[in-house]
Amino acid sequence: MICTIAEFVTTWQQESAITARVLAALTDASLAQRVSPQNRTLGELAWHITTGVLEMPRRTGLEVTGPEHTAPCPTSAKAIAATYDEAARSLLAAVGTKWTDATLKVEDDMYGERWTRAATLTALIVHEIHHRGQATVLMRKAGLVVPSIYGPNREETAAMAR
Repeated sequence: MICTIAEFVTTWQQESAITARVLAALTDASLAQRVSPQNRTLGELAWHITTGVLEMPRRTGLEVTGPEHTAPCPTSAKAIAATYDEAARSLLAAVGTKWTDATLKVEDDMYGERWTRAATLTALIVHEIHHRGQATVLMRKAGLVVPSIYGPNREETAAMAR
């Protein structure tokens, strides 16, 4: 659980940098990859991650720059990655300048429940990590190399074994 603005800043900088590397590894062709017709494509999932950066914070009244969660998914992997980078930076700036440690105790209506802003920021980070993991599976199915996340990826591990 995020308890201070400093903890959020540190965690968000680390996690959003990982997400940015994952999104930067996507190609336009890979955006169509999906597990089944009932599931999101890799592009839709990447866009969900991107718009998710804004969706929860906006429910608290925090102004964050970027697309609404209902905005159509771009067909360009570079556009998705660039939009994510902008949204991630905007969130970091907004939290760092508009909220304080005391603000994290304020409760907001979040999907019919009352969440502290600390819980909202924690949920946002966990939400991103969850969907980032899904994206890496689709990346492998699309033949892409997944960037290292919390340690070396498969290719880096194989190279170290030589």
